[in-house]
Amino acid sequence: MTERGPSTPGKQGAIAVVCRGACLLVIRRSQVVVAPGTFCFPGGAIEAGETEPQALQREFAEELGAELRPRQRIWQSVTPWNVRLAWWLADLDPAAELRPNLDEVESFHWLTIRAIRNLPELLTSNHAFLAAWERGEFALPIEKP
Repeated sequence: MTERGPSTPGKQGAIAVVCRGACLLVIRRSQVVVAPGTFCFPGGAIEAGETEPQALQREFAEELGAELRPRQRIWQSVTPWNVRLAWWLADLDPAAELRPNLDEVESFHWLTIRAIRNLPELLTSNHAFLAAWERGEFALPIEKP
């Protein structure tokens, strides 16, 4: 048995960063999942045997009923709950129809960085992602405010 400490995260997740114009796609979690009613970028757990891109595609399809194409990992982080997150820039066909799975996602929104920052129920890991972007740790195909 291996002890897991802060430097050895147990769970892993893949997060989709989807840009459209000056906006990013965020979801509001349903009331029956972990962290109910909070806002975050789409994504979820990486299952055994999955690559990060495979998990991202599966989670996006499960949450929003559409296909996306992972382009590149742009950042990584570890949450206060010891979950390692891989943040992926991903492409979504502009004609794709998003259909939230109401068991997981209450709603989806295309918002500017400023609007996302002002969401009162934005998950902590998402604030850290936006702060890293603002510090120039990675680039997004949108303009800084």
